Amino acid sequence: MTIQLGMRIPPRIGAEGIAKTAAWAASIGLDVLDVSNLTPEVKAACEDARIGIGSIDAHHTGRLLSRDEGRREEALEAAKKQLSSIAALGGSVLFMCLVPEDHTLPRKEGFAIWKETFPELVRHAEQTGIYIAIEGWPGPAPHYPTLGCTPEMWRAMFEAIPSKHFGLNYDPSHLVRLGIDYLRALDEFGERINHCHGKDTEILREEQYESGVITPTFGTKYDFSEGAWRYTIPGHGEVDWGRVAVRLDRLGYAGAVSIELEDHRFWGSIEAERLGVMKATEHLAKYFK
Repeated sequence: MTIQLGMRIPPRIGAEGIAKTAAWAASIGLDVLDVSNLTPEVKAACEDARIGIGSIDAHHTGRLLSRDEGRREEALEAAKKQLSSIAALGGSVLFMCLVPEDHTLPRKEGFAIWKETFPELVRHAEQTGIYIAIEGWPGPAPHYPTLGCTPEMWRAMFEAIPSKHFGLNYDPSHLVRLGIDYLRALDEFGERINHCHGKDTEILREEQYESGVITPTFGTKYDFSEGAWRYTIPGHGEVDWGRVAVRLDRLGYAGAVSIELEDHRFWGSIEAERLGVMKATEHLAKYFK
């Protein structure tokens, strides 16, 4: 089994510039880079390093879910232009997290707005050959306003927009922290996966005893945590990546698994970030290479 491995670019690694970042990523055996913006410069740097482009971040998501119709219309036109630009440079996957600009917007109301706005955007994605991959991060506490972070909402979304050009960025770390069976979700929604993140979650039993599933009164012990759990690199959490790999292989998944570094132990310096990415690569390569 061979599925490409990649990474979202951590801040200190990325601060060295796209040319050095791409060269370093290729040197440790990564196949693709997820980038915040696809430009001719980024494309050239990746081609020089012989590394591919994974996903490209969407730039207008919050306004696409605005209560203000005028702001939504402006954002829709801007998003369509971004899709066309990405396609012209050879990109194929647009990554987005459906967090509304108003974090107090109830998800049910946000879904109604999404249902009005997104069919036109997905039609343009079909015309340009771009595949949208939505992230399952539930959004900031205490409202957790993100659309598309649970099976309940995925079913409703995929019923409203059956096109494969609107699908998932499968990231089991979010499912683990939410208490959702990440393997069952992969079985049920695997055909709609357009991209994957290599990130894990550790359940912190002692912290869970102290505060349950709500945020601790006096603050969390770790970065990338809300108390009872913390995000980790693959291999340091609850996810069985061997079982994930088998299912992706059975589905015929042909995309990448991109490491998203959010782990307090591998943060704070470029050396720490590089070590975290290398350890994550080593673990994932056992199953995907």
